[in-house]
Amino acid sequence: MQFAVIKTGGKQYLVEPGKKLKVEKLEAEEGSAFSFDEVLLKGDDKGVEIGTPTVKGAKVEAKVLEQGRGDKIIVFKYHAKTRYRKKKGHRQPFTEVSIEKIS
Repeated sequence: MQFAVIKTGGKQYLVEPGKKLKVEKLEAEEGSAFSFDEVLLKGDDKGVEIGTPTVKGAKVEAKVLEQGRGDKIIVFKYHAKTRYRKKKGHRQPFTEVSIEKIS
């Protein structure tokens, strides 16, 4: 079983071939291929290779499934006794990818 830890959008993800995940928005078309070059850790049945800070020559290839926006969250600010209320909504953009192979 192969696995890797990649870094994208300021976050780290544990991935393996066939896994689907939602990451921060990537500049890629739906249905196109995308490769993650920042691989922090790579492992398989033989052993684990840890990067300093990244593993040299390693990359994770993925297919872009969907570009979308997440569920709306409400940002509400309130100060007691001063008639201060602000209500704001936010929908974070995301890209859903399917991990194809780790090399």
